[in-house]
Amino acid sequence: MIPDRGSRSKATLEKRLAREMGRCIADFELIERGDRVMVAISGGKDSYTLLHLLERARHRAPVRFDIIAVHVDQGQPGYDGTALEAWLDEQGYEHQIVRKDTYRIVTDVIPEGQTYCSLCSRLRRGILYNAAQRLGCTKIALGHHRDDAIETLMLNMMFNGTLSAMPAKLVSDDGRNTVIRPLLYSSERDIAAYSELLDFPIIPCNLCGSQENLWRQQVKEMLDDVEKRAPQVRESMLAALKNVRSSHLLGSS
Repeated sequence: MIPDRGSRSKATLEKRLAREMGRCIADFELIERGDRVMVAISGGKDSYTLLHLLERARHRAPVRFDIIAVHVDQGQPGYDGTALEAWLDEQGYEHQIVRKDTYRIVTDVIPEGQTYCSLCSRLRRGILYNAAQRLGCTKIALGHHRDDAIETLMLNMMFNGTLSAMPAKLVSDDGRNTVIRPLLYSSERDIAAYSELLDFPIIPCNLCGSQENLWRQQVKEMLDDVEKRAPQVRESMLAALKNVRSSHLLGSS
């Protein structure tokens, strides 16, 4: 029987994403023998893809490691994690749901009309760090991809005056946790297409996702516009993050 176009597309995308993830893991030594990896699953396309691909890699990897999926219910209005929990059960993943009402904290602290993303993510990160310690996890895997890293680089240059992005591996300030980003070589476009083909039960973020004119979205649109004239711009910018010539920057001695 000849596979249909959808099956071929899924297989092709999965092969490419798996290859990119494997290369990222190898380049930065993200996973080691005996690791217990917490996959922070937000309910978005990126974290679903990461969990799905890591589980498949786990069965083929030359080193043994374990996975546990952790989802944080932050108490947002209209939140319904039923489909996510059902999917985790159906797929047979070890998982935990951590419920913390950070929504009230964020909306109390941040004035209406301003973006909630920064504080929301910091609170969520603290919850995940504590959960990782409680569950005996050696690594926390996040679903950030190539586009996230590039957009963060541009935002930091534009508003913080720093040349910094998202590292593939980061040890927390207190030294207790190691964060890894295995999807940093993969494009958001491929991840979105793969997520749609696998029909993951997406949980929309209605807290910051509903706010208009976020600078990250504007940077994304700007890159889309440049990409029409320079198709390799995102690949080139990702390569630049690994090809730093500090002697050609103002901060060099």
